[in-house]
Amino acid sequence: MPLRLAFSLCLAASCLAVLPASADVTVSGSGAARPSPSTDIAALLGAEHRVMQRMPQARLASLAAGPKSESRARRTKARTAPDQPVMRHDAAWLGAQPAPSGGADWQCLTKALYFEARGETLPGQFAVAEVILNRVDSPAYPDTVCAVVAQGNANGCQFSFVCDGNADGMRDAAAIDRAGLVARAMLDGATRTLTGGATHFHTRTVAPSWATVFPRTAQIGAHLFYRQPTGS
Repeated sequence: MPLRLAFSLCLAASCLAVLPASADVTVSGSGAARPSPSTDIAALLGAEHRVMQRMPQARLASLAAGPKSESRARRTKARTAPDQPVMRHDAAWLGAQPAPSGGADWQCLTKALYFEARGETLPGQFAVAEVILNRVDSPAYPDTVCAVVAQGNANGCQFSFVCDGNADGMRDAAAIDRAGLVARAMLDGATRTLTGGATHFHTRTVAPSWATVFPRTAQIGAHLFYRQPTGS
């Protein structure tokens, strides 16, 4: 059957229900003689022609195009949806976050940020958090925040506050809150875009030996950041 005729028969069949009672095609009674197939086709084509003449052009175009697939509809919606909010290293974004809480890793990261970076700018605190989490992800270091922060060797502690002999009590409430919020955001997967994968940092007042070997990746506030080369 030609494609045009098949489309016309399907369209006519779908539209017969909307024809008025005076339409030319009627259902015969059980005792009436049935028309020949050619008469059926001619009648259907005539009905289809009349229906299409009365149908709006937009409806005709929709029928010709066919239904849009669900997957395409989802893709179209995704392309036109507004961008999701992006994490920012500023006080307004941080202050809009819920009150933080967490387990041992959150507590250890909060404490490290408090003692190592509470006098830094907010980006500086995020940068120090990046270093700690980059170490957690590196096979060269322990795989928990607390173990990374507490790590030491024959040359001393990796983070100076751990073995500087000073009491580790945190007394500045505002600094504690800020460090806790930064720690929570970073542990929840905030992007690490400030330090270029740094695993080390130091203040400008010191010059550790590794700083002459490791490539410097960033300079934020009073800290310089470095990435330990693979295998070193």
